[in-house]
Amino acid sequence: MNINIFDSRRVSVAPMMGCTNRDYRVFARCLTQHALLYTEMVTTNALLYCNNLVRNRLLNYNVVEHPLALQIGGSDAGALSECAAMAESWKYDEVNLNVGCPSKRVMNNMIGVCLMANPKLVAKAIKKMREYTSLPITVKCRIGIENNPDVDLTNFVDIVSDAGCSTFIVHARKAFLNCISPKDNRNIPYLNYKTVYNLKKKYPNLYIGINGGIKTLSECHNHLCFVDSVMIGREAYKNPYFLSKIDNIFFDKLENINSRLDVIKKFRQYIVHRISEGINLNCITRHILGIFRGQPGGKKFRDLLTNNIHDKNYKLSIIIFDNAISMMREYYNECIKGGK
Repeated sequence: MNINIFDSRRVSVAPMMGCTNRDYRVFARCLTQHALLYTEMVTTNALLYCNNLVRNRLLNYNVVEHPLALQIGGSDAGALSECAAMAESWKYDEVNLNVGCPSKRVMNNMIGVCLMANPKLVAKAIKKMREYTSLPITVKCRIGIENNPDVDLTNFVDIVSDAGCSTFIVHARKAFLNCISPKDNRNIPYLNYKTVYNLKKKYPNLYIGINGGIKTLSECHNHLCFVDSVMIGREAYKNPYFLSKIDNIFFDKLENINSRLDVIKKFRQYIVHRISEGINLNCITRHILGIFRGQPGGKKFRDLLTNNIHDKNYKLSIIIFDNAISMMREYYNECIKGGK
């Protein structure tokens, strides 16, 4: 596929720890060919202070995942630049610096949203990274930090953009530090989309994306009236079929939209391959449990793929997955007969 990274950013799937690993990303490609996908965040220490086997596991991906961005967490300019060079050698399409994660654990290592309080440090890192790679370097941040008036979004963007970063994906919430969990930080701080819209007005020459609480295609449409791109988070994971219409609607691709059942059947070949490598079935299928969300048989599908499948028995795993497909096919046939 001939990739234009700027076009693919129009709609993207957010980097999510514990979610957007290679198995999920291959599954997402059964639904959208064009939306930009992100890895889970990988820290500079994890990439630099490990053996080749571990590094390969952290960076490896399937070629179908393109367009694909590597999200890196860190603050040391030298370490970040080395990792950016790795990203290019592994043929990623973009490098994204995490300046939005509110986890206390990562902030103790000067990673994530705490860096918004030190825009000069971020700018130094961006400048150094650009010396080591020709890949686009982007930043994902928040609109601010609660109870820290010294953190100003426009000041942050001013300084970091001067260092050569022209793309900012902004989660439209402030971050609460040290008092609530990362999960609560995705829900409790109120959404302030207008702040992100105003950022685009102030910086028309910068590429501004919006993230946070986006759950419908109509919401995506609305946001794109004010900003350059939308990044979909939890909805793309909990309700992945949400992604199935994106190519037609937002990338003007006149392609047939696969049914949920067709998507699962398409993903089967990949599952067979991964199981043959010794991967537990549940490690793969946990990412697809939401594909029949709200559909007849959806709960039984989830139950079948979550109960008693921790065994690495190859044949048994395939039988279980095929049984799940057969069960959903029966539900589909019943729905067709019943005119549903």
